[in-house]
Amino acid sequence: MSGRVGDLGPKQAEILSEFRERVRDILPALPAHHDHYLLRWLRARGFNVSKSEVMIRKHVEFRRKMRVDTIISDWDPPEVIKKYVSGGMCGYDREGSPVWYDVIGPLDPKGLLLSATKQDFLKTKIRHTEMLQRECRRQSEKLGKNVEAITLIYDCEGLGLKHIWKPAIEAYGEILTMFEENYPEGLKRVFLIKAPKMFPMAYNLIKHFLCEETKRKIMVLGGNWQEELQKHVDKEQLPVIYGGSLTDPDGDPHCRTMINYGGPVPKSYYVRDSLKVTYDTSVSIGRGSVFDLDYDITAPGSILRWQFASNGADIGFGVFLRSQENGDGGQLQMLPSERYNAHLVPEEQSLLCPQPGVYVLRFDNSYSLLQSKRVSYNVEVLPPSEGLTPSP
Repeated sequence: MSGRVGDLGPKQAEILSEFRERVRDILPALPAHHDHYLLRWLRARGFNVSKSEVMIRKHVEFRRKMRVDTIISDWDPPEVIKKYVSGGMCGYDREGSPVWYDVIGPLDPKGLLLSATKQDFLKTKIRHTEMLQRECRRQSEKLGKNVEAITLIYDCEGLGLKHIWKPAIEAYGEILTMFEENYPEGLKRVFLIKAPKMFPMAYNLIKHFLCEETKRKIMVLGGNWQEELQKHVDKEQLPVIYGGSLTDPDGDPHCRTMINYGGPVPKSYYVRDSLKVTYDTSVSIGRGSVFDLDYDITAPGSILRWQFASNGADIGFGVFLRSQENGDGGQLQMLPSERYNAHLVPEEQSLLCPQPGVYVLRFDNSYSLLQSKRVSYNVEVLPPSEGLTPSP
């Protein structure tokens, strides 16, 4: 049995009755009391009534702490989020569920996290989710049937190294965890379109935040993604840019009044110390000297990812490759050495390693004859990995 209204086994019906009785005291604090809603929590915990009760009681506390009931009317995201966080709701699928688009390419994770707090992003996603839940309730009333989940379309075109910045992955992981813990069964299906070659690596960084049921709902579409989307969403409900016929009233095929496409965040929005980064290592680099970190990369296609901050003044930084082809001691410049204002804004970059060898990350203070520098840093090596592949 599916565990849904109208498709419950005798044991499931008994558990639902017990669950309702056990959470009767908190029903007034929940957005809905009907069986459809309570069954979502039971399905999320495999009809284990004790685990479902713990989960839903935590959600009541979450709603109180985050003021979820009034977050749509009483809280407005900062301007930088409204302008530069991409995505939006646009149209409905063939079953009447809202369709939400996440447009990854134009997103500037670093600029956003340097311009607003992580709490602001979490509250923004709660607000978006509550708006979608409200739209589901409207659709339920309009269509005379239960609509409780959304269709999500991830446009992965332009996914690049900037999107796997460690603080961004961590923030996104917190948002995914929040969604999994507080909006069970909120996703009907997830379509990933236009996924580039590095998508499997990006997916591997966030998949451990997803429950198994969510993972099963993910479909990575291949070159025929437009035809596949139309099997689930009528052309009249799909923007022209995604293979449908829907436009804005002014004829815009991107439907920008409904979907925000973001873009690079102007540095005028940056707020110093808005992003708190914990560093693994700190080192003092003497005046007129350099400090090298060696990483032996054995697998072509690995990614070196680093972030660092300096104390009090700027610091030089570059990446070099020491390999057999370059001869003993020979080094090939992979990233030109430049001076970074890492004392003002934490610096983060990634490098795709095209060939094996020892990659040298060099902090350069040779230009400073009077001042030593303290540098704090994190470095990771992400090996090539296989992940989701497009469906046939």
